[in-house]
Formats: sequence, structure tokens, C-alpha cells
Amino acid sequence: MSAPTVAGPLAETAAGSSSETPQPVAEIDSRERYSRQVLFSGIGEPGQRRLGGAHVAIVGVGATGAAAAGLLARAGVGHLALIDRDFVEPSNLQRQVLFDEDDARAALPKAEAARRHIERLNSSVRVTAHVADLIPANIEALLADAHILLDGTDNFETRYLLNDLAVRDGRPWIYAAAVGAYAATMNILPRTEDVPEPTACLACIFPSAPCGNVETCDTAGILSTAVNLAASLQVTEALKFLTGQPQLMRRTLVSFDLWSGEHSEISTARPRAGCEVCGQRHFRALAGDARPHITLCGRNSVQIHEHHRPVDLAALAARLRPLGEVRANGMLVRFRRGEHTLTVFPDGRALVQGTTDTGLARSLYARFIGS
Repeated sequence: MSAPTVAGPLAETAAGSSSETPQPVAEIDSRERYSRQVLFSGIGEPGQRRLGGAHVAIVGVGATGAAAAGLLARAGVGHLALIDRDFVEPSNLQRQVLFDEDDARAALPKAEAARRHIERLNSSVRVTAHVADLIPANIEALLADAHILLDGTDNFETRYLLNDLAVRDGRPWIYAAAVGAYAATMNILPRTEDVPEPTACLACIFPSAPCGNVETCDTAGILSTAVNLAASLQVTEALKFLTGQPQLMRRTLVSFDLWSGEHSEISTARPRAGCEVCGQRHFRALAGDARPHITLCGRNSVQIHEHHRPVDLAALAARLRPLGEVRANGMLVRFRRGEHTLTVFPDGRALVQGTTDTGLARSLYARFIGS
């Protein structure tokens, strides 16, 4: 990639007009770029060299993922793989720091928009953008060769998929979540030569996904400060690993409520006895067994079969009313927003009308119903 061009000043002529003076392309000196980071004793020159050879995959490049990608690019991580199925909308701009108004107007895919912005802020970083929904059929190809995996997703379905792959292959990953004023992160470190004592995996702490009405950014809102805290904690832990210091990585699930000031930590130092994933090594998400069954359902609609997730329809209707048109009759909730309509039933099943794109249907379900 070419280095950024440094624009020269406008030279005023005797007649009072001006013309742009061409300037040569100025290379950004890498020693100067990272000089303050190298001064930090935890990284130094050896750590900076290791970062330059590192490969990080970020799954989900929305709020947390975009912030994490920007931080890693500025830190000098050599290769970033960005995976996201969604596109930039105006409502993203309040918290998704790699995007601007032009991206929203063009409805650019988030992975591609992030790639373009990272190229401008650090052209020495290689960025691979994948506009894709991470599923069992493509996860190995999309995450191949990454040294560590970062969670920027909005649903447990994808997180369990990440957890399965990471545990099976002995690769670390870092869970992160942010909604409202709440931020949380957790390191998952499978057993390897560098990590002789593994941590708990995601399934140790959350044997099953939260059920019922789950808060999302689209229903509960979100503070950009919560997003940036989650990303900062996540990236700091990743830097420890990438610079060869996994022993310094935190072994707790840590959470903060920035509005109330509450903070908690739960130990994840040891795997849970009998864990289906890291103990019994049953990788149901990776096999596709735990994936919601999705079918095309007539003309311009998709059905999501979430039969094991009971929903409080009255509470759901109350959450959705500020966001669009809601009709409820005790047997279902019908929610219309723009060109899409979601009809939700008590067992969690939903009809998504206005699209035949199953990835978009899953995204709408995750945003407004939770996943």
C-alpha cells in the first residue's frame, strides 16, 4: 500500500490567486510512529517486532470490533482479518469509531469501511476484509492462521462457534460485550505449550445462552464509553499475548457498569468439571447442531426456528414500541421497522418479512429480539 500523501500549503501568487504545490510522498518512519509504545517496558522493541508479525482476527466490526481494530492497527499489529455481515447505518456513528457519515450514506459493508479507514491511519498494516456471516461452513477458512481471535459480535450463537474452534484448535480468544452502560470481557486460553494451565472456556461460564428477553443495543441503547472500555480491556489482553506474555493475562470475567459505578469479577482460572466443550470436547456449535434452523418461507420472508427460547411477549412489545410500529395480541408480537416486519411467537420462533437474505434476517433477530 502507498504511504499517505502529505498535502503542502497553498502558495499565494502575486495576482492573489493560489495553486497547490505538489509535495513528494512522505514515508512515516516506523520507529517514530511506535516510539512511545516502545518506551513502555511491557512492550519494548522485542514486543513491537512481535506485534509486526502478528495476525489477529476480529469477528464483528461494529462498536467493540471497530474500536478494537483501530487500537490494534495503531499498535502496529501486522495483519488484521475483519469479519462482519452488516453495513454502516446512521445509528452506528454515535459509537462505531471507524465509520463516518459517508460510510453511512453509502451503506458500506462494515468490514470494507473499516479496512479503508485503517489503511489511511496505518498503511503498513495488512487488512483482510470479509463481508460474511461467520458460520460452521466458513469459520476455518476465515479465521485460518490467526494467532488470537477477538469477539466483536452481538450474539451467543457466534460466540459458541468461536469457542468451539478455539478450544478444538488450542487458540486463544477474548470475549467482549457492551450494552447500555455495561462492559465485560473474558480471556479464554486453551491448553498449549505457552499456556500449560488453561482457563475456563465460554461454555464453562455460560453452559447455555441467556434465554427470554435479552437486552440489545437497539432496545436498551448503549454508551460509546462502555464500548471503548470493553475494547480497551480486550486489546490490552491481546497485546499481552501477542508480545509473548500470556502469563500476565487476566483470569476473570470482569464487568463494569459505568453509570452506576458497579464492578464485579468472577474467577475463570480453571475449567468447569464436566464442561461439554473443553472437558468432553463435544463441539456442537462447530458441527452446526446448536445453530437456529432458518428457512425461506414463501415470498420475500425468512423463518427463524428458535423453539427453545421462550419469550415474554408483553415485555418484548414494551421494549420494541419506541423503535417502530408494534402490534400484540397475547399470541404474537408483530414489529415493523422500515421495510422489514418481525413476527415473534412465544417459543422464540420468528418470521422476518421483507427479505430473503438469511444473514440479514439473523441480524435483525439478534438486534431486536436478542441472540
